[in-house]
Amino acid sequence: MDRSVALTEMLDARERRARRQRELLDRYRLPLISFTMNIAGPVKNGPPIRRGFRLGRTLLLGQLERMGAPCVFREELDEATGCEGLYAVDAPPGALKELTCALEDGTELGRLFDLDVLDPDGGKLDRAEPRRCLICGAPAKACARSRAHSVLELQAKTRALLETALNRRDEETAAGLAVRALLYEVCTTPKPGLVDRANNGSHRDMDIFTFLRSAAGLWPYFAQCVRIGRDTASRSAPETFAALRWPGKLAEGGMAAATGGVNTHKGAIFSMGLLCGALGRLDRSVWDRPEQILAEVSAMAAGSVDRELSGLTGGAARTAGQRFYLQYGVTGVRGQAEAGFPAVRDWGLPVLEEGLARGKTTDEAGAAALLALLAHTADTNMIARGGIGAQRETAEALLRLLRDEPYPDRETLDGLDRAFIGRNLSPGGSADLLALCYLLHFLREEAE
Repeated sequence: MDRSVALTEMLDARERRARRQRELLDRYRLPLISFTMNIAGPVKNGPPIRRGFRLGRTLLLGQLERMGAPCVFREELDEATGCEGLYAVDAPPGALKELTCALEDGTELGRLFDLDVLDPDGGKLDRAEPRRCLICGAPAKACARSRAHSVLELQAKTRALLETALNRRDEETAAGLAVRALLYEVCTTPKPGLVDRANNGSHRDMDIFTFLRSAAGLWPYFAQCVRIGRDTASRSAPETFAALRWPGKLAEGGMAAATGGVNTHKGAIFSMGLLCGALGRLDRSVWDRPEQILAEVSAMAAGSVDRELSGLTGGAARTAGQRFYLQYGVTGVRGQAEAGFPAVRDWGLPVLEEGLARGKTTDEAGAAALLALLAHTADTNMIARGGIGAQRETAEALLRLLRDEPYPDRETLDGLDRAFIGRNLSPGGSADLLALCYLLHFLREEAE
């Protein structure tokens, strides 16, 4: 697909497109939008161009939806001669032309979009204002006639536009889905011992609004993690891990400021930040592959347990996680990260996605995924509140429960919630892993 095409191929493609336009106009008697990409040089398609087209298509269809303009027919082609889209729309041609011009003139990649509007009789609507040159901003037709700019200049500008716009889109997509995952986690109800829509669980210093304030402020951090991953992708994976450390500390400070010092998302800042960094290191085309993402996280976190836990003595243990490592050999979230979050990969995510596929609600599938995570991890929050015995006893009881009832009903969950609250237990570590499950699921749903 990513090859040079001859002029005759482009002329054949143009003629084929014109025939298809006439067929659709005759069939639907509606205005038609024809969408192609303005790409200089003999290579008219390839991964970045294809993604640019898909972004344009998303913008176009979103605006048609906003206008209440039904798209009654949609056809897209992906050929060596370029990407093409034809859309029959039930709306006034003038309004469609105004929209397409706004997309061409007012969006980051708009200069690469060629959005023609044909009226039901096949007439092509003209622009009110001429298009501007990609390089200098002068009228594009004048620059084309005089050949004011070389093909190499135009290609370089096209590459730069695509790279900038698509990188920004990736950051925004990942950060938006990460925040959405945090919101889904806190809203999943009921969650034994945890803050949710029903109650504050075993917590006295926070409620659901505390979590909403905290999550809302983490969007820039998650976008930065993607950017750091991309900028360090040519270096070793542990170097990306190291580069994320200081931004993570700053994000913790932002969380504390938003919540008045309450720890709502410290664990998620670490684990979700790592996952976003891994996304930055990976090509966008593999974001729907949880195993590959988690393997990249594992590579990034390689050696972190030895560096940060091994060799500790009792007097040097400053955090609960360090104490639990010395006392019980529990490696906590560091160990999960270094192993590629096996609890997420092998238990939480499969339970979540199977439940949703079976028609379970988000609450039902999410709560079952949380219990599966809790049953298969040594949750350090549980240890901190109830001791290692309570954590192990709870995990064993949940294993028995889930064997008989993989997706417990509301009555069972409410009973667990009362029991956890009565014992002041809260599986906060498993809640962070549930958020990762949601993010990986969303990435699969959003696959381009």
